[in-house]
Amino acid sequence: MKPLLIENARIVNEGTSWLGSVWIREGKIAAVYGAQDPIPAKARQNSEHLDATGQLLLPGIIDDHVHFREPGLTHKADIATESRAAIAGGITSFMEMPNTKPPAVNHQELEKKFSLAQAHAYANYSFYLGATNDNIEEVRRTDPSQVCGIKLFMGASTGNMLVDNTQAIERIFAEAPVLIACHCEDEDTIRANTSYYQQQYGDDIPVGYHSLIRSEEACYLSSSRAVKMAGKHGSRLHVLHLSTARELDLFEPAHYGSQKKITAEACVHHLWFDQDDYATMCTRIKWNPSIKTVKDRDALRQAVRDNRIDVVATDHAPHLAEEKDQPYMKAPSGGPMIQHSLQAMLELHHQGIFSLESLIDKMCHTPARLFNISKRGFIRPGYWADLVLADPRQTHRVHSGNLHYKCGWSPMEGRTFHHTITHTLVNGKIVYQNGQFTGLRNGSRLVFDT
Repeated sequence: MKPLLIENARIVNEGTSWLGSVWIREGKIAAVYGAQDPIPAKARQNSEHLDATGQLLLPGIIDDHVHFREPGLTHKADIATESRAAIAGGITSFMEMPNTKPPAVNHQELEKKFSLAQAHAYANYSFYLGATNDNIEEVRRTDPSQVCGIKLFMGASTGNMLVDNTQAIERIFAEAPVLIACHCEDEDTIRANTSYYQQQYGDDIPVGYHSLIRSEEACYLSSSRAVKMAGKHGSRLHVLHLSTARELDLFEPAHYGSQKKITAEACVHHLWFDQDDYATMCTRIKWNPSIKTVKDRDALRQAVRDNRIDVVATDHAPHLAEEKDQPYMKAPSGGPMIQHSLQAMLELHHQGIFSLESLIDKMCHTPARLFNISKRGFIRPGYWADLVLADPRQTHRVHSGNLHYKCGWSPMEGRTFHHTITHTLVNGKIVYQNGQFTGLRNGSRLVFDT
């Protein structure tokens, strides 16, 4: 592989930005130069050159929360299609959830998913082992250097992997050797709320009530329980997809680079949409946890800014359009987001809501730190060259003809973003450029420092 010199970019990395160049050799970042630094002849003369004048050069995005539906649900999505969509959006590494068919609740099924990814993934990958009421031995033998974490459903969602046995939950928190990623919603509260609205509307519940069924109280009860249990056992807990202002009091703000044992994630859709959008988007924005109020959305945005929220991810969870467009009680929760998550966050930067440096911290640096991902997430010499170029001079309108999801639709259709993803590099190779895939499947299994 010939070395590559990316020149004249605005590099955004580790809380600052500057004009400079990056030299890539043998898949890794060999050197990072400032605009005034002399670039050695060996870098100039023996390399391919990519002029990135006017563009942002970012670390590749790490999405710690996706559902790619393989095996068993591949009519909706699969590892190949969704990882292609990922690299088109600047995501170079993903961590995928266990609620497939069969579910990845033992290491035999988990390794089958790793084998599928080795053959088909365009981006780097890892997979969570799913916790159940009775698989504590599988949880205990998880290798922290090879598996990103344990997924614990403390609220039912797609695949119904709810863990509701108190003793089992206690043991998971006490004995898991890796990070525990929790979906937190209180099932009893949700059932009671569903029953209340069914008494009024039967099965024809308006979709706008989703935020009251999957309510603030349901989220807070479950999140507070998880935080309390993690504190009791000293567990490494990561609470996924926060959706309420109230939950934020459970988490401490952090200084840049600090380590917390209890961390939180926000998803792009909870930072973008609010409950008023149900009127036009209907079940297309039905997620678990639900999209809630403007107040909740704005509180989540503030929590990203003050580091109370540590990671921004997607919960990419595709369903076919005909599945989503069913009445509320039948429509599944979840939607495709991975192709436009970086562009959506850059749009919020364009609106003055987030700084570029904060955005990159939450989508690149902090996921790498929290999961102890080896040699990724930063633009540093010796790190794998997972990189993205985004052009703030080119707008990008989302329409059905430029989507790469297998499900063929996006909640972002019709929107125009002020940044275009022009190039994505995975392990030092260009896998996407100027709207086209190069055909390279260059993803690798993520490994973790222990």
